[in-house]
Amino acid sequence: MPRAEVVAVHHPDATESFQPRPDIIRDMVAAGITKFTGQPDAVRAWRQIAGTNETLGIKVHAAAGRNSGTRLAVVASVIEGLLAAGVAPGRIVVWDRQEKDLRAGGFTEFAARYGVRVRGAREAGWDPDVYYDTALLGNLMYGDLEFGRAEEGVSRKSHLSTLLTQDITRHICIAPALNHNAAGVAGHLWGLALGGVDNVWRFESEAGRLATAVPEIFALPEIADRTELFITDALLCQYQGGQRDLLHYSVVANELRFSRDPVASDMLTLKQISDAREQRGERSAAAFDAELYRNAALLELGVADPKRITVTTVRLSGAKRPPSGAASRAAREAGGAGAALGESGASRPVPGRGG
Repeated sequence: MPRAEVVAVHHPDATESFQPRPDIIRDMVAAGITKFTGQPDAVRAWRQIAGTNETLGIKVHAAAGRNSGTRLAVVASVIEGLLAAGVAPGRIVVWDRQEKDLRAGGFTEFAARYGVRVRGAREAGWDPDVYYDTALLGNLMYGDLEFGRAEEGVSRKSHLSTLLTQDITRHICIAPALNHNAAGVAGHLWGLALGGVDNVWRFESEAGRLATAVPEIFALPEIADRTELFITDALLCQYQGGQRDLLHYSVVANELRFSRDPVASDMLTLKQISDAREQRGERSAAAFDAELYRNAALLELGVADPKRITVTTVRLSGAKRPPSGAASRAAREAGGAGAALGESGASRPVPGRGG
């Protein structure tokens, strides 16, 4: 049976008063991508992930806000690593479902700072020829491709954004450790599946609908066949509140996780959320929404069984930096502090519930 491999990078000082420390985040990203790929430095590691002729889409979760969504410091460190590896700025696209969320989250500032593109899937337009079709009908919203049409069969389709079908050739997804009241986790599967298609509100109302639609949409070749890396931004873990920025429902974890397996990545976040809730005497997240992740495993999108997920932990501290080539030099020039690379001895299987 296949196993999922995850690299977790931890630094005890990665955040201060719930805010990321960019210098330390650079070190964590460099250490994580280096360990994950097995390359001697971050430049060669990023070159392995992203060919210079690819158009790289960096999927973020902006709607939850700057504190609870994908954090700017993590995305900035990934962009800097890609640029140092020789990827042209115009071939890097930071995206989410709507540009208004990207603006509110501060992501549009990356266009001026780095020369990358920042796009909303909705604003890029929906592709009439590429879609997910299911008999479940919904109420079309303004902005959906078929909104305002009255012919039979309208609202059966969820069309992919042209950003995914005509522009981006490879995906890097950076998802927060954030609960979703129906999906369990506002993570990689949910974010990539519903962030790039229209007519999604028909799925969001029930956990059972999400459990079917999210894996099936994610399995479309424009998504599943082009995903290269999943980074879980677990600097904080928000265990309640869904798509709202609620720091009082958050715990500090100071961790980033790297994997090629979106299912395993989301299962780790689901367990993290469950543990945080149980420590506070609240209902576990795993009891009612693991169906989505089991369905994803049945479609061979990844590993949902915690016993087959191996986590290798890298612990950073001190005054020296991990080897990162040009990326390390660029971070030093930007005033980044150093960190010494340490490793937790052995990989460990993940304990937890079946799934």
